[in-house]
Amino acid sequence: MKVLYTIWCFFWLVLLFLFLFPAMYLCLQREQWKPYAHRLNRLWGQLFFPLAGIRLSIEYRSKPDPQQAYVFCANHFSYLDIAVMGVILEHYFAFVGKADVKNIPLFGYMFKNLHIQVNRDSTQSRVSSLNRAIKTLAQGRSIMVFPEGGIKAKQPPQMHRPFMDGAFKMAIQQQVPIVPISLLTNYKILPDVHPIRMHRFPMQAIVHEAIPTVGLTPQDVVSLRDKCFGVIDDELKKHAFPQKEGSKE
Repeated sequence: MKVLYTIWCFFWLVLLFLFLFPAMYLCLQREQWKPYAHRLNRLWGQLFFPLAGIRLSIEYRSKPDPQQAYVFCANHFSYLDIAVMGVILEHYFAFVGKADVKNIPLFGYMFKNLHIQVNRDSTQSRVSSLNRAIKTLAQGRSIMVFPEGGIKAKQPPQMHRPFMDGAFKMAIQQQVPIVPISLLTNYKILPDVHPIRMHRFPMQAIVHEAIPTVGLTPQDVVSLRDKCFGVIDDELKKHAFPQKEGSKE
């Protein structure tokens, strides 16, 4: 049954993307049209999850203002995380993601033209992507980062640590808030294992209250990074190891 469910899910994932791609391609040809490509990308996820029979349960501890720029930071245990973020967030944001994504047919073209790519093994690429992200924030567009630096966790929901500093450097430089996001169940739906198998679980996520950066300096990068890690990690632990009713602290 898991094999059949996996085939069903990937059938809809690919079919929906192919259906929407011509319009995405057109919208990517001019800078002022790119927000519409982002909306189509978001529509892709909004259509996929119901067709896959995956119920979405998103708790907003605060509702980020779509007109304000933020740096969104989430844990990253599953390739499903990318599709989920477009559903969770209403913002026109840019991912900072691996340069290898550009090699995926069609999807790579969309990602290259809509988001920011980085080769994390190259210092030059990391500096270039950080500068692009800072410029993007300065233009009023939000940034979405997986600060673990990829799917590196060996035992989800235990995150890989420490977080990389880039997200926190750019947030402090532009004095924009950090919004931590806990993705609670994606690693159960699509684990990072071979062979690939989809599992039918509800997709649960928590969008936490924004962490302000006004007044912070580069000397505060580590404390901001650790605070964001703690907010995300606390919810992952609570969900993985729920405290029984009536148990003592």
